[in-house]
Amino acid sequence: MPDDPTHAPRPNDPSQIPLRGALTPGRSLAELTWLRVGGPADWLFQPADRDDLAAFLGALDPAMPVFPMGVGSNLIVRDGGLRGVVIRLGRGFNGIAVEGQRVIAGAAALDAHVARRAAEAGLDLTFLRTIPGSIGGAVRMNAGCYGSYVADHLVEVRAVTRDGQAVVLAAADLRLGYRQSHLPEGWVLVEAVFEAPAGDPAELAARMDDQIARRDASQPSKERSAGSTFRNPAGFSSTGRADDVQDLKAWKVIDAAGMRGARRGGAQMSEMHSNFLINAGGATAADLEGLGEEVREKVLQHSGIHLEWEIMRIGEPGATTSR
Repeated sequence: MPDDPTHAPRPNDPSQIPLRGALTPGRSLAELTWLRVGGPADWLFQPADRDDLAAFLGALDPAMPVFPMGVGSNLIVRDGGLRGVVIRLGRGFNGIAVEGQRVIAGAAALDAHVARRAAEAGLDLTFLRTIPGSIGGAVRMNAGCYGSYVADHLVEVRAVTRDGQAVVLAAADLRLGYRQSHLPEGWVLVEAVFEAPAGDPAELAARMDDQIARRDASQPSKERSAGSTFRNPAGFSSTGRADDVQDLKAWKVIDAAGMRGARRGGAQMSEMHSNFLINAGGATAADLEGLGEEVREKVLQHSGIHLEWEIMRIGEPGATTSR
């Protein structure tokens, strides 16, 4: 009787799996993150397309950890690197299409590109224009600004499960909240469908230009950062309006604790915006995470508020920590 392929042993060496994409062992992740820090991943897999991704995950040893990674805009990879396989989506996953009132975006499409493409078609997803990163990360974090969030426009997502199955999930299935979603470990988002209100393309373009100017005037957009470091204790993003309440903003409580401009090794809390953690030159992941923890401690001591990280931190610590 022939062997049952569903019970065939799966290789614990990913290089033994037939694939069309690129698989790299011991790949440094530092240059793949905006903060430019971190050690290597055991494996980095860049699938050619959805079928390649599904076949790889289906054949991969279920015990092998899998971490889907976007463009590294909201990420600290610790200095010891990451055990398991990092999945990084590329050209096969960055398409953008408009169908009626809906915008269909690959998970690797940049948020800014999606906002611009939608605006050209007369659809308003302008809130995405100033959000760093790609659509997969925006969905995972329910990214938002100026009073709008992914949850306000998301219809459904397509994903590949850890065992290689293609699934479609309604937005409600993700249970999107402030800077969070619920997706099983190892599942990889590959596409998102948004519904957007109509708008005049010229007016939408002008609004986005204004958003960029306001961002550049108030945030260290030219520095090596990962965007906002901590979630706002108030539980919502800035609205951008003149009547925006500042009392429970992360930058406000960081200032009150005297941590604007604080340094640790090559890491610094920005002088321009104190909720931005920057690599001021030569920082290690330990410098950055250590400074962030020091900020959290000072804020707790000063105001009794527990700041929650917005930046995702993954991997293992290195051998040394700067002070």
